[in-house]
Amino acid sequence: MASQRAFREKPRVNFLPLRLLLVALMLQACLGADDVAVHNNVMVSMRDGIKLATDLYLPPSEGKFPVILTRLPYNKDGAKTLGRYYAAHGYVFVAQDTRGRFGSEGVWHMMTDDGRDGVDCAAWIGKQPWSNGKIGMIGTSYVGGTQHAMAMEQAPELATVIPVDAVSNPGRQSMRNAGAFEMRFWNWIMLNAGKGSRASHDPATAAMLGEMAKERMHYLPNLPLRRGTTPLKFAPEYEDWLVEGMRHGANDSFWEQNHILAHPERYKDIPVYLVGGWYDSWAGNTTANFAALTKALKSPVYLIMGAWIHGQQAKSSHGQVDFGKDAAIADELAWRLEWYDHWLKGVDNSVGKAAPFATKVRVFVMGTGDGKKTEKGLLNHGGAWRDEREWPLAREKRTPYYFGAGGALSTSKPAATKSTTSFTFDPRQPVPTVGGNISSGDGIMLQGAWDQRGGPHIWNWTSPLPLSARNDIVVFQSEPLANDTEVTGEIEVKLWASSSATDTDFTAKLIDVYPANADWPGGFDLNIGDGIVRARFRDSDKTEKLMTPGTVYPFTVRLYPTANVFKKGHRIRVDISSSNFPRFDVNPNSGEPLNDHRRVVTAVNTIVHDREHPSHIVLPVIP
Repeated sequence: MASQRAFREKPRVNFLPLRLLLVALMLQACLGADDVAVHNNVMVSMRDGIKLATDLYLPPSEGKFPVILTRLPYNKDGAKTLGRYYAAHGYVFVAQDTRGRFGSEGVWHMMTDDGRDGVDCAAWIGKQPWSNGKIGMIGTSYVGGTQHAMAMEQAPELATVIPVDAVSNPGRQSMRNAGAFEMRFWNWIMLNAGKGSRASHDPATAAMLGEMAKERMHYLPNLPLRRGTTPLKFAPEYEDWLVEGMRHGANDSFWEQNHILAHPERYKDIPVYLVGGWYDSWAGNTTANFAALTKALKSPVYLIMGAWIHGQQAKSSHGQVDFGKDAAIADELAWRLEWYDHWLKGVDNSVGKAAPFATKVRVFVMGTGDGKKTEKGLLNHGGAWRDEREWPLAREKRTPYYFGAGGALSTSKPAATKSTTSFTFDPRQPVPTVGGNISSGDGIMLQGAWDQRGGPHIWNWTSPLPLSARNDIVVFQSEPLANDTEVTGEIEVKLWASSSATDTDFTAKLIDVYPANADWPGGFDLNIGDGIVRARFRDSDKTEKLMTPGTVYPFTVRLYPTANVFKKGHRIRVDISSSNFPRFDVNPNSGEPLNDHRRVVTAVNTIVHDREHPSHIVLPVIP
């Protein structure tokens, strides 16, 4: 490695998009970032000889500094603004393309190399003349997952992490969700196989894969995906992972990477700040990781959960809903800097004393707005931040709301000795996804909070009809609430059901039903959270067991956590069905091996809601 001075070359001119260029210019003017030294494409060797492309951003002064590291599959060139910001504040910033992506050598595999590669990268950093041996990490989604991977591998130099909406526990409510496949990863592969991959190095191949991505909507009705049958075969590592991922329903060793819940003891004992959102696709794992790591680590573990979609902490409105300006984190870089200064430089600051670090848990409780239409035409659902000491909240009262005949939903147990509701589920006409806990949904799914009705913005439900009008959705809803009811915590549906098929899915969705008013004459059916269970995994997420048609079985549908006030006059609603597409892959009901079916079976699915089988949703009500 050359001397520190050798890396203090004058930065090359970069033609950033206008918005990023303006941000960079402002940072330079305010922070002296013009003096930051940049060295691009340092090739860092891993233990197997593979070299990973790495960019360095060095502070204006000489010395040894703590390091902020980001390891990403999305092109390290996009980290310029972050690099200049943190270097101007006295850190060395390191951005590295992960294995097989963009400038790095090797073959990409979904996260499986990132623990070892992270350890090797950290060891290299620790030996550099500009490093004081302490590393903090930064990044969102996959890039949050590379933080978890390094922590699970106990990298000696790693001192703290801030994983945002981070990849973890992929076999549980993540890439697989109670046996169902989350189609956002089908979408991720379609979009990324021809961009930054080995295959994309050939312009003609890149163009062909780009066309596939552009036309991916037309591939959706033609699933399952089989090897060698689509242009994806020209990016074989991406095809291999997707085919295996869609085939592998069991939560076993295939999904071992970043399995924090199974192995919290492997996580390095360092300060951790977990960041998630109620409408993020990793929300359930973010809160679960907090509970697990709080028990496993002696170091402080913090959690913040906002009214956010994936990676959008700086915004206060998502989908058709506004949560109020306080819902956004105004300066996404500054609050992280506060954390890093405390743990990497020993600065006595707001960490442990003031928001957003006053207490270990900070949640945004949605639903306290006036429900009117904003100037931008959004629902003012509103909300406010609240500091808590633990998660789940110790004062929660887990309250069952029982399903009843005629679509009733109440806290009274059913008295009938026999009560059922049946519906027909045709996999050829799945229930369309209208918002929810989604990431990488570009072009095929809407993220966040939406009125549960169709329109031109929903490609597979283009008419302005409410989803509740569909005959394959069973609606259970309460009477108008007599008082405000806060629901904050983990949510699940306990369901008793049968099917005419040997395999099927059951889905559940929690909805805050606004009454009709002058601004919303049809009311507003606001999605709060959703979930699914694949019947063959009803007893265990590790073992498949087909059903006997007509036999009643118990099912548990885990929804995503939330914090929401159902206001007086609103209704609490639960929609039960058997599909939510393309949020999840569609079950063909045939009982064939996953991702290898040739037949589609229409099923009659029956929900049982009587004295012996009291199907219900469990809501964590806050007194």
